[in-house]
Amino acid sequence: MENKYVCSVDIGGTKIATAIMEYPADGSVPHPVFEAEVPTEAQEGGEAVFQRIEASIKAALEANPDVEVLGVGIGAAGVVDPKTGAIAYANEIMPGWSGVQLGPRLREDLGLPVAVVGDVQAHALGEARWGVGKGKFSVLCLGIGTGIGGAYVENGRVMQGFHGAAGHMGHIECSAAAGIPCACGRSGHLESVASGTSIGRMYDERFGRVDPSRPSVGRDVNDLCRAGDAKATEVIHDAGFALGASLGSLANILDPEVIVLSGGVIHQGPDWRSQTWKDSVHEGYASQALDPLQDTPILIGSLEGDAPLIGAAEHLLASLK
Repeated sequence: MENKYVCSVDIGGTKIATAIMEYPADGSVPHPVFEAEVPTEAQEGGEAVFQRIEASIKAALEANPDVEVLGVGIGAAGVVDPKTGAIAYANEIMPGWSGVQLGPRLREDLGLPVAVVGDVQAHALGEARWGVGKGKFSVLCLGIGTGIGGAYVENGRVMQGFHGAAGHMGHIECSAAAGIPCACGRSGHLESVASGTSIGRMYDERFGRVDPSRPSVGRDVNDLCRAGDAKATEVIHDAGFALGASLGSLANILDPEVIVLSGGVIHQGPDWRSQTWKDSVHEGYASQALDPLQDTPILIGSLEGDAPLIGAAEHLLASLK
């Protein structure tokens, strides 16, 4: 049995990461043998981003002429049409990205199998198959960053939904966010009180800016919380409790074997960003989860930046079966 190779791409609002992922013949964790990043430059529009993605893939393949890849797996920002791999919808973070025929055009241009899945869905697949969720029947995964996204993986398959939009877990109703506008154009959503952006905003609204010259961000408040600042600890506790309560509600619907959290807002390496985060998330979860679900483990993801690249490769391999 020989090693297998997949070209993986992780497309975000700020950067495009490309890798050649090696699947060792001995069954050990897949890993990149080539990695490169370029800025997304999303403001240039969808066509410019597409050209940058295609150039990145071609550069990765040309830099590894002795490697025969099975295809290209992509985790993409926005809502991906699960039937075609085109971008069905994207918000203002990626102007002109909606409607880009990502999968179909790359298949034609590259002459290779191409499989596209949402970026957070790819992240969840990576953690479920090779990270802390490996060997678990079902994994609920949330990424906490500038925004909040999520995905649910059961029996090795990620839930995409009819429109490809499954997993927008930052956009569920949250009582703590009542009346607060959300970036999606609605109000009262979890993302409005538990994302990195929202944590900075909440601190500024309550106590004034950490740095008077700019709006505060999640990192500012996290750093103060870790240093024992009471005001920052209050904000992080409120954000963590809201996140945990929403996790409890999601668990009541999905009954995952484990819950996996990732993203720099909530963890640093294998550890929680602070004890306040850990305690408040568990406190919020306990307030909403049904009795049989109270002991569901809430874990920190282990693959970090490799998770979406591995997940995109997994999605490609599954499409070839």
